[in-house]
Amino acid sequence: MDSYEGTATLEWWANRSTCLGRIGVRVAIRVTGNHWTCEATVEPPLPAKDRENLDFLMELDPLFTLRLDEESTLLVTALAGEDGQLILTAYPAEANPADSECVNSTADPDC
Repeated sequence: MDSYEGTATLEWWANRSTCLGRIGVRVAIRVTGNHWTCEATVEPPLPAKDRENLDFLMELDPLFTLRLDEESTLLVTALAGEDGQLILTAYPAEANPADSECVNSTADPDC
């Protein structure tokens, strides 16, 4: 696969059982060698308050799950790009998602 363009869902999980954010995005993924880049556009565009919530989640912890379909998911970091776009990069495979900050680690021992 050299590229993929289509719809996906970007999810932000507080822990293994609580998803605090789920938004629809249109993605454009480009593969070059062993690396890939991805630009995402939120569809439909978020109202200002919802965009503030998304920005807050990205600032709190930029680790998201990119769900391409029911079977295919990738861990990604999300950063705000220009003109409301999001820049997604692969979460390092050697990193442990459990090392990512948790919103409520005292309530969830698995967090």
